[in-house]
Amino acid sequence: MWIVAIAWMFVVMLMTVAEAVSPVGSVLGAIVTFFLYGVGPLALVMYLLGTPMRRQARRAKEAAEDAQASRAVEPDAGGLPPSDTVTPERKEA
Repeated sequence: MWIVAIAWMFVVMLMTVAEAVSPVGSVLGAIVTFFLYGVGPLALVMYLLGTPMRRQARRAKEAAEDAQASRAVEPDAGGLPPSDTVTPERKEA
C-alpha cells in the first residue's frame, strides 16, 4: 500500500515541476496541481484503506476495556445476594 502512495506522489511531484517550469505554466498552477492531484486524493485513499485497521484497533481496545472491567473486584462481587450488615435484635417476651 505504501509503495503505491510513494509512486503516486512521485508522479505528482513530476507533474508539479513540469507545471512550474513550463513557459505556459505558473507556480500557482503547480501548487494547485500538487494539492488537487496529489495530497487530496492520496489522503482520501489512505483514509479509506486504513478503515479496517482502525476498526480492528477499536474492537481490540473495547475488548481490553471489557476484560479489565470484568476483572475489577467490587466489595460484594462474590456472587452472593446482598445481606444486612446489622445484626437483627431479638425481642424478649
